[in-house]
Amino acid sequence: MKKPPATRPPTAARPVRIGPRAAAALVLVTLIGIAAFGWPLLADRQSGLAHSQDAPWLFAALLPLLVAVVIATIADHGMDSKAVAMLGVLAAVGAALRPLGAGTAGLEPMFFLMVLSGRVLGPGFGFVLGSVTMFASALLTGGVGPWMPFQMLALGWFSLGAGLLPGPERIRGRAELAMLAAYGFLGSFAYGTVMNLQGWVLLQGMGQGISFHPGDPVPQNLARFAAYCLATSVGWDLGRAALTVVLTLGLGGTLLRALRRATRKAAFDAPVSFDSGAGSDAGHPPQRVQSVTQGDIGAPGR
Repeated sequence: MKKPPATRPPTAARPVRIGPRAAAALVLVTLIGIAAFGWPLLADRQSGLAHSQDAPWLFAALLPLLVAVVIATIADHGMDSKAVAMLGVLAAVGAALRPLGAGTAGLEPMFFLMVLSGRVLGPGFGFVLGSVTMFASALLTGGVGPWMPFQMLALGWFSLGAGLLPGPERIRGRAELAMLAAYGFLGSFAYGTVMNLQGWVLLQGMGQGISFHPGDPVPQNLARFAAYCLATSVGWDLGRAALTVVLTLGLGGTLLRALRRATRKAAFDAPVSFDSGAGSDAGHPPQRVQSVTQGDIGAPGR
């Protein structure tokens, strides 16, 4: 009896890679973010250190840069509106998850979604997703204030880092979940530390050992900053990190498969060609066709 021809197993959906345009846009927004967070460390004693004054300028610069990252990523890879639609859906889900923890003891379930989404969608779209999710959640929870653009940047960096981890073609299964959980743990502390820098420069007079001293050498202020983080936010960051690890290990496998299946079906990386067949002979414009491989379609119910 003749055996049916062997079928090629479905291929894993690859994250959206960073092209030269997207990389340039991400470098620009990262440099602006570093300057926004760190300029008080270099200011003298007479400088006004109110982030409420520079926050509107940062927000005004951040929004067009986010759009630029999306446009640059699309220009580099030829993606279409399906990728932007998926980004919008994930941002809405992330914004809806944030109130579930209500910030209690640092419990913020949206962080585990940012880890997994950044892993699947890649660093460029991960950065935009993190920033847009924080913006939407601030509107939803009433958390709009001078801290919001700084939160958008910090969560964007958090999601971007997940997209820069070793690719799924190298690490899969339990090892991948363990890597993502470890990243979520460390990244949650990094997010809290960066956000501490935004608020710490405004809180003076707390004590010589942990208070910010404008005009002092940067190494001395950084030592006080480390003491401030240990004294005020370790417990809060630990709650965020622990919840991110638990959700990643418990739900990460299912969500990763769902995101990758959606990415395969959308065929973001399918090459685009123009059919010059019968349509053009009849006087109609050629049809735009996306070629989708068998691995992109996948098996039903997977």
